Amino acid sequence: MNLKRLPRSLKSLLLPFIQLFAKTHLKNYAELNFWKEKWEQENHKLSNTNYEKIFLAMAGEKDTSFLDGKIVADFGCGPRGSLCWAKSASKKIGIDVLVDKYEKFGISKHNTEYIKNTEKSIPLPSDYVDILFTLNAIDHVSNFDITCREIVRIIKLGGELIGSFNLNEPKSASEPQTLTEEIIQEELLQYFDIINYRIRPQGPKGYHYSHFFDDLLLDLLPDEPGYLWVRAKKK
Repeated sequence: MNLKRLPRSLKSLLLPFIQLFAKTHLKNYAELNFWKEKWEQENHKLSNTNYEKIFLAMAGEKDTSFLDGKIVADFGCGPRGSLCWAKSASKKIGIDVLVDKYEKFGISKHNTEYIKNTEKSIPLPSDYVDILFTLNAIDHVSNFDITCREIVRIIKLGGELIGSFNLNEPKSASEPQTLTEEIIQEELLQYFDIINYRIRPQGPKGYHYSHFFDDLLLDLLPDEPGYLWVRAKKK
């Protein structure tokens, strides 16, 4: 589209939509490029062996029995197969804006139903999911408030949100949100009763969540990058 040839009034009307499209395209390109690099680095087979340890730690559980017969989803799942370990769930659902781009990474082998969401909707019924995980994903969305409302909508009354949220990180092409405890509480957690709530600084490169597994109770300094792990039940 040649904007120079359009009337000024029409340019003003279209410009916000064009800017939003460009930002979304850039974000998705950066995200997909990240996974392509991982695919090459890992010899065309993306590992998913760490998810069970991390997701159980986020939930504060020692085994997978709490998932027995449940509908379990992962928002912002990526293409690794983040729920392959959850074998006792009645249904496993991966939710991601790039699902249609992930087939090249072998997601059809994961025994998981993959659903493509948009920046404004998750195509699942209301009150559907028993347990929804999310790991380093919500800061990747463009419309944080809308996404949070959709997450709340699809979780059953009494269902659970188990999440890891990046705190105080600068915005980037693929992560357009800088999250704080206050923002997460206002837009998301106010609709839940907290079961557990833990904050730790970032660990060293390659071991980002290490402080959730060691015995050091380290405080997060103001504006210091870190992580919030929370398990909560929908009111």
